[in-house]
Amino acid sequence: MTASDVRDCDPGDGRIFTPSTTESPAWPADTSPRPAAAPPPRPAAAQPPRPTAAPPPRPAADPPPMALERDAAAPDWFEVVEHLREGLVVCDADGVVRHVSPVAERLLPGVTPGELLSAAGVPGLGEGDPGGFTYRGRRLTARRVPLSGARCCWYVEDVTDTVGRAEALLAERSRSTFLAVVGDKLGNPLHPARSAAAIVRLAVPTLAEVAVLVLAPRAGRARWWRAAGTDDEAASVDNGVLAGGELPAAIADGLTGVEPHALDWLVEQAVDAGWLPELAGIGTAARVVPLPGRDAPVGVLLVARRAPDSYDEADAELIRAFAARAGAAMTTALLYRDQTEVADTLQASLLPVEPAEAAGVQWGTAYRPAQAGLRIGGDFYGSHRLADGGSVFFLGDVSGKGVEAAVFTGQLRQCLQALHRLESHPGRLLRLLNDALLETTQAHGQGRFATIVLGVARPDRDGGLTLTMAGGGHLPPLVLRASGEVESVPLRGMLIGVVPDPRVGEVTVRLAPGETCLLYSDGVTEARGGRRGDEQFGVERLVAAVTGCQRMPAPALAERVEQVTCDWLAQGDHDDIAVLALRAAGPGGRVSRHLHSVPAPFRTDPPGEVDA
Repeated sequence: MTASDVRDCDPGDGRIFTPSTTESPAWPADTSPRPAAAPPPRPAAAQPPRPTAAPPPRPAADPPPMALERDAAAPDWFEVVEHLREGLVVCDADGVVRHVSPVAERLLPGVTPGELLSAAGVPGLGEGDPGGFTYRGRRLTARRVPLSGARCCWYVEDVTDTVGRAEALLAERSRSTFLAVVGDKLGNPLHPARSAAAIVRLAVPTLAEVAVLVLAPRAGRARWWRAAGTDDEAASVDNGVLAGGELPAAIADGLTGVEPHALDWLVEQAVDAGWLPELAGIGTAARVVPLPGRDAPVGVLLVARRAPDSYDEADAELIRAFAARAGAAMTTALLYRDQTEVADTLQASLLPVEPAEAAGVQWGTAYRPAQAGLRIGGDFYGSHRLADGGSVFFLGDVSGKGVEAAVFTGQLRQCLQALHRLESHPGRLLRLLNDALLETTQAHGQGRFATIVLGVARPDRDGGLTLTMAGGGHLPPLVLRASGEVESVPLRGMLIGVVPDPRVGEVTVRLAPGETCLLYSDGVTEARGGRRGDEQFGVERLVAAVTGCQRMPAPALAERVEQVTCDWLAQGDHDDIAVLALRAAGPGGRVSRHLHSVPAPFRTDPPGEVDA
């Protein structure tokens, strides 16, 4: 800074400083300390004319009071520069350092007055290098300002702390963004295999070049998933199974909740397990972090990458945060798997059972629940063989829909399976079933009831069948005669599970060889559809649909009834639909087919994977 920088300065009090004809040098030629000297005398500044008389003249040697006041307030520029945040390096026209401020001396110890600036070896103080640079472990910025006489001044500032805070903020934002993406990606898969594959795929390459997830052993086996990749290539995922006793020691410790340190033996164990073929033979850094579960770790995450990028404490904290989210996702997926297995097992036990094969009887069935996603409903059918060669058969419908109705059908079928060994007469067997259901429903306070047709089929010598049937408030069966005529069996009766001694209707029907008896639930006759969408299918349309079908095998007849009912519905809502057809097949006729129009359990395992 020179005197020219403060020339024509207005101090703000109305007094105008007249520039001095004497100019002080901007910076001394050298920086050696000098004794302080009194400022040279300055001529009195010209004063504006006053209306009053001029004051008496003063001796020429004494400066005016205003000049004395101004000189006393003038700063010592060396003292000012010493307290600037930026360091100053002044160079002459030849690039020789002429002045280095105290701040610059601390920041640039290699810059010496009297020597060329280029000889100091500071990377950011070249002609084309202004900006940010690193010097002796500090982050600095430099800007060059030209001065008069081809001189220049470099302003150097230490921005290490500022840049560090900015980088820390960016790193934290990056970690938060990464964890947010992880939470979003892991919130969808509810299958353990898919969740595990997603976890290791998300870990690469942000956390590692190779990521391995090992689940806690189940039935003596531990499943693992591995992803490997870099920034330049997408991660590939493979998986396998290890016996519980073959797990590396570090993984076994991790499954107990212990977090092993990144030691050489940890890498060696991972290499021996075949998990680090991409990093074998080179320096590798690894970490093992447990995945938190409900009571114990649900698994262990192993991450590894090349040794120059070893894991610091910030990386470890990020891995633990990732493992916490991965553990929550895996715990949810495993819980969903367990619940699904229970549901599938219960559903399988509640589905209608295919009739048992019997001599001279050809069975045909069709079943479509009201809620296809549940695969179960309130309609049921089945048969049991008797010791005398006959068969007990039944078809019914319980009150309600869905899971509760299906559970009630399971109870009813279990009762029939036990009671038919004690009583084979249809009427008496139905009354025993009524008593058992009353006891069950009263004990549980359910108040449920059922309708049922229960019969016994015994083969005749000529290949026909004799059917003795008892009715419990269900729709009367239909008989397809060999002549093409369709008969309605006059079977009546009361609901079962309502009163202790219900009125039960009984009837005996004889089927000649080739004739068929058809049992159906009200889901067929009460199906609403047609042109207006609210018209019931009814018994008359059912009779018309099976007329002329007397030569159809029992499976084809049951399938036709189910098909025409669904055509009438036109994909509309419906009640449970169940059909049971039994045909007098003659000697040796046992060909049966059972149509279960329900979705099979959906397998979510990716191809080639076993259950987790």
